[in-house]
Amino acid sequence: MLDIALLRRDPEIVRTSARRRGADPGFVDDILRLDAEYRRELAELERTKAEKNALSATIGRAADKAAAAAELRPQLDALAATIASLEEQARILAPDESESPLRALLEGSPNVLDASVPVGSDESANVVLRHWGEVRELGFPAQQHVDIGEKLGILDFERAAKLSGARFVVLRGMGAKLSRAVVSFFLDRAASHGYEEFVPPYLVLRETMRSTGHLSKFADAMFTDIDGDLLMIPTAEVPLTAMYRNELLDGASLPRKLTAHTPCFRKEAGAAGRDTRGLIRLHQFDKVELVWLTRPEDSFAALDTLTQHAASLLEELDIPHRVIALCAGDTGFNAAKTHDIEVWLPGAQTYREISSCSNCTDFQARRLNMRFRRDAKAKPEFVHTLNGSGLAVGRTLVAILENYQQADGSVVIPNALRPYLGGLERISP
Repeated sequence: MLDIALLRRDPEIVRTSARRRGADPGFVDDILRLDAEYRRELAELERTKAEKNALSATIGRAADKAAAAAELRPQLDALAATIASLEEQARILAPDESESPLRALLEGSPNVLDASVPVGSDESANVVLRHWGEVRELGFPAQQHVDIGEKLGILDFERAAKLSGARFVVLRGMGAKLSRAVVSFFLDRAASHGYEEFVPPYLVLRETMRSTGHLSKFADAMFTDIDGDLLMIPTAEVPLTAMYRNELLDGASLPRKLTAHTPCFRKEAGAAGRDTRGLIRLHQFDKVELVWLTRPEDSFAALDTLTQHAASLLEELDIPHRVIALCAGDTGFNAAKTHDIEVWLPGAQTYREISSCSNCTDFQARRLNMRFRRDAKAKPEFVHTLNGSGLAVGRTLVAILENYQQADGSVVIPNALRPYLGGLERISP
């Protein structure tokens, strides 16, 4: 949710950010108009209260207080009724009122981009920050993960379709074990970096989803329970971040680093006709999520650290990848700045996203009313929230199958995963 104080102080910075995103900045004028109306109501309320207080003081100074009270009672009653009406009108317009049209605009407008976000309207303008690893020369025609996995008997899309329709998979035998090994590896490395592990609910209230900004991002992509009261999480970011809604945190406890392995559920699995085969875009997929809660001055350094925590997993797996900075037009609704990690896929001969790490600044915390106090006497401040995939499990399986494929159809197990698979070195047909 946008900061109304920022809009009052420097509306042009919000307009500029909207234009950089390719959005119409007209919402800024709408917000300022409603805010001016709200403040007029407050000013009129204070003036009317002062008038009523002055009349009450007149009664208090009168020689015959009873007579003065009887004479002024109609005016006092009229002023009291006006005050009640103005209070109700101010409440309806208040930016912290859940049903306020002003709050709806503040919640429905995207976060303000950081000045360092590259200029550009789409992914073609994203900037590569660094590469890691050498792209391997396989010495034979590379296969895509679907063909590798089906020939090994570890991916079964046909039976998944029989169970659930398109864009689902059954992981079988060593496919299931490899997935479990990847999850354990990710969680162990998160623990080594100081993340606290959680197992949150996979179904959350609509208010939980709204409070993290995901009804704006994934509104058309969510699965619901049979009554529609609960929504299936599109990412563990939702429950991990919302756990501290309406809480005042001790500043000494920041940063807090949280992680969880969960399934994720999304109806809209990418653009029509793109990645319809395989593990890249499924309606149900697993992910290990990394979340940070920080002080405002620390959040952009935390983004770099979070990104490196995710990238280091691929380094240990010895899989080539690159880190990119998303341009303004490709940066998500909640984010002020985002780094994507893209992994090299020999079968597709391209880099594909495997993690997205974002600094949401105080944008989510304002919806969540999640604050901290620097010390016992300090004024409460909003925390900054960050999130990133550490990593998407299915896409990691894709990267392993394609980068470690062998000419005989087998797949070598990366050294980092062998302790989780009883020392197994290879999956063979």
